[in-house]
Amino acid sequence: MSEPRRIYSIDIFRGMTIALMIIVNNPGSWGHVYAPLLHAKWHGCTLTDLVFPFFLFLVGASMRFAFVKWHYFPSKEFHKHIFWRTFSIFLAGIILNAYPFIKQDWDWSSFRILGVLQRIALAYGISALMIIRFDFKQMVQILTGILLFYWGILWVGVSGDPFGLETNLVRKLDILILGEKHLYRGFGLYFDPEGLLSTIPSVGTVIIGYLMGGMLHTTKNYTDCSKRMAIFGIVITLIGYIWGFAFPINKALWTSSYVLFTGGIATIVLSILTYLIDIKHWKRPFWFFEVFGTNSIFLFMISGLWTKTIINIKLELNDSSVSAYHYLYKTIFLPVAGDLNGSLLFALSHVLGFWLILYWMYRKEIRIKL
Repeated sequence: MSEPRRIYSIDIFRGMTIALMIIVNNPGSWGHVYAPLLHAKWHGCTLTDLVFPFFLFLVGASMRFAFVKWHYFPSKEFHKHIFWRTFSIFLAGIILNAYPFIKQDWDWSSFRILGVLQRIALAYGISALMIIRFDFKQMVQILTGILLFYWGILWVGVSGDPFGLETNLVRKLDILILGEKHLYRGFGLYFDPEGLLSTIPSVGTVIIGYLMGGMLHTTKNYTDCSKRMAIFGIVITLIGYIWGFAFPINKALWTSSYVLFTGGIATIVLSILTYLIDIKHWKRPFWFFEVFGTNSIFLFMISGLWTKTIINIKLELNDSSVSAYHYLYKTIFLPVAGDLNGSLLFALSHVLGFWLILYWMYRKEIRIKL
């Protein structure tokens, strides 16, 4: 099978998602952040809550093109490739959680096992093993089954609200299998938003991306394909929104309504970018994001390592010891732009800084694949 022509809209979309990720992950002060750049406290969906599902959607869309060289056949070489890619991404997540290693004092009793890269690894690996074996119609059936199964399973053995922070099955299962001290603690109690059970519906997000990538891969008319994607995106966004009244849209639980709602929005965005970039050939205005679209997993890794590093470097400010992260915000960005805008400017400076690193790699044609 011959290689398809490159779909730049997917690359640009990935770059836009990564840029937004850096902005939401690196405010100058978490006490001064514009509301759309914060996650919903529990139920609901903000701009920030679109970042992760967009990335998984694009993982799926890219699979359609990446698997061409395997001729969509589950060979021994294919399984070896999927295993090592899944393992390397998962390991990168473990390393990122552990860094800086001295902070753990070599006591792993409270080490967080799961995380964003771990979720990406598992969703990628599981999806790949299904995609290589089943056709489009079967993948749609699998997607439907996943979403309905997850809706039903969350009601099993739960007393109280099945979608509540303290009472949900995702939390209970993680505590049973991993132990509560190995879970994320950012919600005020032990609960991991990248939990084991909620990995199942995240596979659905990858599948939606794969289906849309398949439309782009097989179409002979990109204008017609863009329209069909837009219609499909609007339909599943509305289904997800309506379903949300019975099964709340919730990123932390990765609810089925959240899968459809965010997958629909991602499809609409991809349809628009396909029209502008691959049909109208307006590639130049989006070139900034094309650079970001390369080495995306590597960028996530180094951005996390950078932030953790400067948080752990201590400097003196007004007779107090503060992190280098806080010091930069307080001494450079806060005086220039104030609380909110200074915090945003701090994040945007990270976007520019990481872009320059990736631009150098882009020019040197350096690609680091985990």
